[in-house]
Amino acid sequence: MSGLRVLVGCKRVIDYAVKIRVKPDQTGVVTEGVKHSMNPFDENAIEEAVRMKQKKLVKEIVVASCGPTQSQETIRTALAMGADRGLHVEIPASEDLQPLAVAKIFAKLVEKENPDLVILGKQAIDDDANQTTQLLAGLLDWPQGTMASVVDVSGENIKITREIDGGLEDISVKMPAIISADLRLNERGMPHCPTL
Repeated sequence: MSGLRVLVGCKRVIDYAVKIRVKPDQTGVVTEGVKHSMNPFDENAIEEAVRMKQKKLVKEIVVASCGPTQSQETIRTALAMGADRGLHVEIPASEDLQPLAVAKIFAKLVEKENPDLVILGKQAIDDDANQTTQLLAGLLDWPQGTMASVVDVSGENIKITREIDGGLEDISVKMPAIISADLRLNERGMPHCPTL
């Protein structure tokens, strides 16, 4: 299978280097006036899709982000990294978007975009839920390769090396499939200056 279409998630989170402050009323963390960036696990997911495209395995990379208007900045970063198109599902910042809701949104995006492969970050650094990939795989009844540290596409199959307690495990899944990217999947590339 050549010329794959890949859908990649890119979540806007409080930047990993920011010192988090709890709101005075103890209802959450302060987000106003705080630097946000793309979730590092999602950066790795996008980088993997870009590398697949450089190997001529992928013909189109579509990134999607669910969140407030400011999530468009995250999409622009993904486009600068090498994605072809971006989709923004506007969700008010006041909404507490849980993994099942995100999985349902992505299921609708999969229905609309018809990708061969979905790559999501293993987890988001704001909630550390590590659930969206598994929930989406269940909703779509697609095979999944979670916590991927190595991905090798061969025809309609994907060989995935995944990190497990005590070592590594190799699995193979047939596309269409869903992968969750671990931080060890690759080193994130820098955006290309002409596309910023």
